[in-house]
Amino acid sequence: MTLQAKSAIAKGDGSFVIDYVQLNNLREDEVLVQIKAAGLCHTDYDSLSWGKPIIMGHEGAGIVIDVGDGVEDFVEGDPVILNWATPCMSCFQCQEGNQHICENHSPVVAGGNGHTPGQAHLGSAQWQGRAIERSFNIGTLSEYTIVKPSALVKFDSAKMPFSSGCIISCGVMTGYGSVVNSAQMKSGSSTVVLGTGGVGLNVIQAARISGAAKIIAIDIHAQRLEMAKQFGATHIIKADPDDKGLIQASLAVKKLTEGRGADYAFECTAVPDLCAAPLAMIRNAGTAVQVSGVEEEVTIDMNLFEWDKIYINPLYGKCRPQIDFPILEALYNKGDLMLDEMITRTYKLDQLQEALDDMIAGKNAKGVIVF
Repeated sequence: MTLQAKSAIAKGDGSFVIDYVQLNNLREDEVLVQIKAAGLCHTDYDSLSWGKPIIMGHEGAGIVIDVGDGVEDFVEGDPVILNWATPCMSCFQCQEGNQHICENHSPVVAGGNGHTPGQAHLGSAQWQGRAIERSFNIGTLSEYTIVKPSALVKFDSAKMPFSSGCIISCGVMTGYGSVVNSAQMKSGSSTVVLGTGGVGLNVIQAARISGAAKIIAIDIHAQRLEMAKQFGATHIIKADPDDKGLIQASLAVKKLTEGRGADYAFECTAVPDLCAAPLAMIRNAGTAVQVSGVEEEVTIDMNLFEWDKIYINPLYGKCRPQIDFPILEALYNKGDLMLDEMITRTYKLDQLQEALDDMIAGKNAKGVIVF
């Protein structure tokens, strides 16, 4: 039996169209999910220009509708959060505990398939008579999607709404995991967060949850800085857009940190010119984290590394979905992890252009498409 699914389809030339795709019969190792909510981030905007048609979306939550004959862990009716970094659990990196950079399934690691789901997923959907790929293996900006079981984590939708659950898929996990899994922040430390959009806010609240004593938020937008305080920032610095490399902002940081700089600094702006900025914010032997995943050539003054500074570039907060997603759910249920408050606005799928425009304009901490 085939199924029609209304979807957002990036055309590869910078534009998209809302149209129906045809989903084919389930294979024995696949699951059919009805998407209830899908979060938006800048990667979704980037996917418009990947040079080929692709079903958009990589943050999502929904309900299992059907499972293949070989699927044992999920049944019809299960509420699930989708995960784009699907591990195989058998390759070298998965065995090392690095499930987020699985050598067989990751859509982004070097040597993989780039921003594609690979041939194994090409038979799941068709558009205009041809097989079409899904963004990051899952394509959540669609009424329905077919995925592997490793792309799903169950959650309690009676306690966490789908709109909040869906943003765990990338933005929340990336911010939280960069603090807890990657930097392994120590309680009582000082930290700087550059950029207070969706990912930056999750870095801030992860630092708060981890017991950071001083959390300094830096942004050029006053409204975002006010939200940063709501999520746990103890100090805010409004940056000057003309402050190259945020050097002047780094001087303000040092005044707040006994003149030596912060223990940690997290870059969450996705601005290539600011890749080195966290190095200017930290003390000797401090840790700088490039959270936003800039993938282009940049020039860094090596003097910024003096002395013994550590610079790391983690992917997806070193996510282990079956371990980390339940932790985030528990923190939400406890009241420590703020998700509902992060969603500035919800949209229907037909309002996707408006949602993307609002995101690019910086109006939203997080926008969510609700089906």
